[in-house]
Amino acid sequence: MIQSIMCCCGSGLGSSMLVRMNVEKALKSLGISGVSVSHSSLSDATEGAADLFVVGKDLEEFVKGLPEVIIMDNIMDKEELEEKLKAKFQ
Repeated sequence: MIQSIMCCCGSGLGSSMLVRMNVEKALKSLGISGVSVSHSSLSDATEGAADLFVVGKDLEEFVKGLPEVIIMDNIMDKEELEEKLKAKFQ
């Protein structure tokens, strides 16, 4: 069961924060509650740090060892994000 989501980018500041806000909106739109959403740098993306990680396609190589990951082709595409989150929560 997914209780925490970490959105990651290289520095943990700009794009991961935007993705975090989009994840929160998508979860609300999907009627999913009780999930903690955070943003951080890629160096914090370790097993156990979150139940699900969301990263851009450019960082795919760095998260191969993590059990649950959403790879975004376009980190600003809200429809892609909502579709991939919905699949993870079904």
